[in-house]
Amino acid sequence: MLRKLASFFVTFFIRALVGGTLIFFINHYMLPDQTSLNVGINAASLVTSGALGVPGVCLLYSILIFQNL
Repeated sequence: MLRKLASFFVTFFIRALVGGTLIFFINHYMLPDQTSLNVGINAASLVTSGALGVPGVCLLYSILIFQNL
């Protein structure tokens, strides 16, 4: 039981770390400087990327694109 819980937290933090770095690199290197499509790196975005992984990052960007339509 304790091993499963530890495994869950380790994978969650790895996914959150990968998601946060992916958001950082997309914001700084792939999008133009004066765009409104930058996802902020905060607790909500890290929890989303930690729970869903890379599809969570795609979800955050798709929400911003939908808002700007």
